[in-house]
Amino acid sequence: MPRSRQLVLSSQIDRLTWDAALARLLDWGRRHERRYVCLCNVHSAVTAAADPTFESIVNNADMAAPDGAPVAWAVRHFSHTAQDRINGPDLMWRAMAAAEESGLSVYFYGGAPATLAALEKAAARRFPRLLVAGAESPPYRPLTPEEDLEHIARINASGAGLVFVGLGCPKQERWMAAHCGSVAAPLIGVGAAFDYHAGTLKRAPLWWQQHGLEWLYRLGKEPRRLARRYLVGNSWFVLRLLRQMAAAK
Repeated sequence: MPRSRQLVLSSQIDRLTWDAALARLLDWGRRHERRYVCLCNVHSAVTAAADPTFESIVNNADMAAPDGAPVAWAVRHFSHTAQDRINGPDLMWRAMAAAEESGLSVYFYGGAPATLAALEKAAARRFPRLLVAGAESPPYRPLTPEEDLEHIARINASGAGLVFVGLGCPKQERWMAAHCGSVAAPLIGVGAAFDYHAGTLKRAPLWWQQHGLEWLYRLGKEPRRLARRYLVGNSWFVLRLLRQMAAAK
């Protein structure tokens, strides 16, 4: 499928609709293509602008969707076209619904064991005909080469058509880029989606999501962990974006 992308800071972000995003995932999943998908919010855009290696990972992704509301706004501003926010939790849930309809199995990689157990229960309630091919909670420490090979072997042996990766940014993007050639299925980095759908982390109410304030809600819930990311990172994003806007005039 042809791609249309828009530069936001230093990240090439795909311009696409929800239908197009889901269609690509299902097509890749049916074919067991070796692909990876980045969902780009302000944090990932700022990280990419500061880290050439991470920038390369984002720009070499088979899909880099505008997850954050500011990123989606920037795509709209520079391209002068409509662009929805394609966020991780909703993309994951919609993709699972489509996978259930098409008979495609899914795999969960990342998260704590309790989170994965709750996620599988939630998925079974919402999508009773969906086949969950497997789930893996990797340790927080670096894997040994033998463990890494075992994890990949289990994913491939499961026959999963879609692999959702919930390791958090930028760890999940680095993992997907490193393992894309080894996993016979598209890898989709969905960040905190596992926790949201498992019920272990409360998502912002819909009004906050629709008005681009989900980050502020998360900051209020986890200020110690997220203060630097949002307050410093968001400010840096705005300054860089204003510079890009001025250069585009």
